[in-house]
Amino acid sequence: MATSSEYLTVPSLLESLVARFKDKVAIREGELSLSYIELSQEVNKAAKSFVQLGLTKGDKAAIWAPNISEWIIAALGLEVIGAVLVPLNTRMKGSEAADIINRSQSKVVLSVAEFQTGPETTIKYFDMLEGQDLPAVIEKISFKGEKSGVVNWQHFLQLGIDVSDDVVHERMQSVSANDTMDMLFTSGTTGKPKGVMCAHEQNIRTVTAWADINGLNENDNYLIINPFFHSFGYKAGWLAALIKGATIYPVLIFDLDAVLQQIQDDKISMLPGPPTIYQSILAHPDREKYDLSSLRLAVTGAAPVPVSLIDRMRNELNFESVVTAYGLTETCGFVSICRPDDPAEVISGSSGRAMDGIDIKCVDSDGLEVPRGEPGEIWVRGYNVMQGYFENEQATQDTITEDGWLKTGDIGVMDANGYIDITDRMKDMYISGGFNVYPAEIENCLSAIEGIVQLAVIGVADERMGEVGKVFCVKQSDAGLTEADVIGFAKQHLANYKVPRSVVFLDAMPMNASGKILKNELREA
Repeated sequence: MATSSEYLTVPSLLESLVARFKDKVAIREGELSLSYIELSQEVNKAAKSFVQLGLTKGDKAAIWAPNISEWIIAALGLEVIGAVLVPLNTRMKGSEAADIINRSQSKVVLSVAEFQTGPETTIKYFDMLEGQDLPAVIEKISFKGEKSGVVNWQHFLQLGIDVSDDVVHERMQSVSANDTMDMLFTSGTTGKPKGVMCAHEQNIRTVTAWADINGLNENDNYLIINPFFHSFGYKAGWLAALIKGATIYPVLIFDLDAVLQQIQDDKISMLPGPPTIYQSILAHPDREKYDLSSLRLAVTGAAPVPVSLIDRMRNELNFESVVTAYGLTETCGFVSICRPDDPAEVISGSSGRAMDGIDIKCVDSDGLEVPRGEPGEIWVRGYNVMQGYFENEQATQDTITEDGWLKTGDIGVMDANGYIDITDRMKDMYISGGFNVYPAEIENCLSAIEGIVQLAVIGVADERMGEVGKVFCVKQSDAGLTEADVIGFAKQHLANYKVPRSVVFLDAMPMNASGKILKNELREA
């Protein structure tokens, strides 16, 4: 079993991968097939070009693109020279992306010129950044497609042709275990994005522990449907696959028929995702026409998992291992996980127990641990806890105690065996389509609508998305605002999963004595 002592940084990990797996296929994407040696060579080219651009240790670079092989190559190229990866959510609008680019002080932005998500829907990422002030950005690079004023990927890879291998090797040698490796942004209840800094060793050690538990190995073919910008597609995705020597199959656009065909053709064995993916496969009318016998490993979460679904995944889809897990951006994406031999009732009713070397406790409002079986706020301590929030010392101090406990803001119940069941959220966050949504961010956006006096956003149950946003709004008496007006404004300024699906106009908001809106009453209503 690989341990953290074998490789503490991405550069040492990459060297280990080449030595261990050599000509084995690392990434297969359409006609492209890259062995571990070839992947290392491509990463070296990218690293040289980043050096030529002037990136040094600690500099930030943002990737705003769908799941493609260039995403992985660029990310590794940054990380091996000590630069910091900043993934951007592909559903963001231009102003949202620009805000993260500026907050992170990213010097380079990598994306695609166009991305066709449907017959009539094309996203033009660089176009969305036009008119946005990006003072720190020195270069924009397009993985695919041409755009005026943007360097295309092949030209970018030529930039570093005169940079010597010795220079890159020296940069790689200078990267230490505690250097920041990546910065994934999350939104707090204030709606202001915070950059979560995680180091090389803690990422690698945490991902290795997660992969050890679920049984991922070098014989697995890993179909990565989860987006690379999220820790599920990045850390539990391609990084875990590389650490274990598996073969990565990136999924650009999720299409169930195409996924079933690829499972058959490429003998896919690892297929993580939210419960809806497995439910969709089981419900597919032509499922029996596909050979799905290669499926072996499933990791799910982000929504309740019925016992019946786990049983059907094991018995009808023949998964050897079906587990649920829990994590936060602030914990490298991982805290707890079920074990493959856990009964279906345990997997369905919990988010597992802590991974080795990680401590979990449930506490009351005074920070005192509550008895097992009683609800409390989940606190986490261990090697997986973030370095802190980027340039936000106060938020870091508010979140991590002096003795290293991270306050998650989630309410849970721990049983006698250490398994935790997430029962509620201290914050108002809800999960829509697998993505965390923070009402305060939506409220801040919608408050700019002329004629709105007060508003509040809550998450309500939705059969397809899990939860969706619902707006409660008090408007000026002479305002002609309609539900369509509010939702239309949201669509212009927010990523699709953040856009509320319904609006209710009230004469007055329920409020307490201090003037705070009582969202619990809105939920009950």
